[in-house]
Amino acid sequence: MNIPDIRIHKTILLISLCFLLFSCTDQENFLWQGYVEGEFVYVSSPLGGQLDEIKVKKGQQIIEGHPLFTLEREFEKAGVSEASENMDKALNDLADKRKGRRPSEIASIKARLRKAKSAESLAAIDYKRRANLYKSRTISEEERDKARSDYQQATQQVRQTSSELTTATLGSRSDEIKAAESAVEAAKARLEQARWNYNQKEQNAPRTGLVFDTIRYKGEWVPAGKPILSILPPENRKVIFYVPEPIVGGFSVGEELLLNYDGIKEPVKVKVTYIAPEAEYTPPVIYSSESRAKLVFMIEAYPSLSEALLLKPGQPVDISRDAKYFNGKTSLIETVKTFFRGKNE
Repeated sequence: MNIPDIRIHKTILLISLCFLLFSCTDQENFLWQGYVEGEFVYVSSPLGGQLDEIKVKKGQQIIEGHPLFTLEREFEKAGVSEASENMDKALNDLADKRKGRRPSEIASIKARLRKAKSAESLAAIDYKRRANLYKSRTISEEERDKARSDYQQATQQVRQTSSELTTATLGSRSDEIKAAESAVEAAKARLEQARWNYNQKEQNAPRTGLVFDTIRYKGEWVPAGKPILSILPPENRKVIFYVPEPIVGGFSVGEELLLNYDGIKEPVKVKVTYIAPEAEYTPPVIYSSESRAKLVFMIEAYPSLSEALLLKPGQPVDISRDAKYFNGKTSLIETVKTFFRGKNE
């Protein structure tokens, strides 16, 4: 290769680098690099136990309410049975206090009342006869007083038995009934708690989405509150990108931008949902050498649900307001690559 040819190639390389530098500056203003981030839903049980069964697989799409896993719960099952029996006992005790004595007991009290009334009648007749005899001085005053005392005792027995009959038909006292009602409420609360403990050992999907990872395996002991698997709902996939400080004021929440990534034919729309209120240093995912020393602001944006299903956490993406900047970036890079391939050949 002669000297003029070398000069020509150097000129072409210099022009290409100038275009490249111009493009980088243009990209900093109109094309921004970012990545996809997922906000995972970690599912666990509030109670610890041995993992009996996982009912889903990693990578499976599930809907809300789909069974996920079951922990061993024999102890909780026994607790439900015990609480249920105590509940039945409390209900029976309350019913017994509300309805009063049994019919056979009431019949017995009525029989005693009839007997007491008969004894009262006999005592009244005897007292009347002895009172007349005392007037005629046939008996002593002591015998008359004894007859009067027997009559009074028979009358008191009738009153007592009558009161017992009234009480037996009314049932228990109000304070006893209230105590029985409180016992029923306490038994009901213990039964609900036992059932809650039992149900917590089996968890269903709280959201619709992708089973991103299974953290525990069948047979493992899982402490309370430790995640067993993670779910990635489509609405929890977002795009994070960074823009230089001089242009962050041009963005607003609710603004629609365009998203581009490898393998896509046409850019898709994303909506800005958050703009960081403070600056930070350029993260390493932005490769522009001129931007590394500059402060940038983080911006979050969400695609539509249908487009979100195509995004994968960690995936690099490009953001712009106009699709032409995607095409311009690609053609320029390809031009430089072609130039250097020609030099090597």
